[in-house]
Amino acid sequence: MKKYSILFICLVFSLVAMSQKASIKFDVKEHDFGKVNEKDGNVSYVFNFTNKGDAPLVVNKVQASCGCTTPVWTKEPIEAGKKGNIKVTYSTAGRPGIFTKTITVYSNDSLQQVVLIIKGEVIPIVKKVEPVAAKGVKQ
Repeated sequence: MKKYSILFICLVFSLVAMSQKASIKFDVKEHDFGKVNEKDGNVSYVFNFTNKGDAPLVVNKVQASCGCTTPVWTKEPIEAGKKGNIKVTYSTAGRPGIFTKTITVYSNDSLQQVVLIIKGEVIPIVKKVEPVAAKGVKQ
């Protein structure tokens, strides 16, 4: 009987430990920069999240859809109820026009991945054009 009691207690503790899960919840999953000037340089936005689960949350990897977007994120485990963030920087240099980029977040959340979106429009640098004198015309 004593063997079964110990086995039962171990089973209960195992089930409790297995039922603990991390859960990532972002304040927002999409950010629109609106119109930004190419001449002003890079633009950044910080996506904040909370661990809504009851086990530590670990963000394993954050992957941008292209090399023009750079993510930096909280590397240490986030305890239940605590906050972390992902700062996303978009390089505007040489990229005039409308853009939409995705950032995929991989963690130990049961959903395993979340997709964030940044978008906006880069207004190109206006280049001054010097008038060219026509050949044979005196100015």
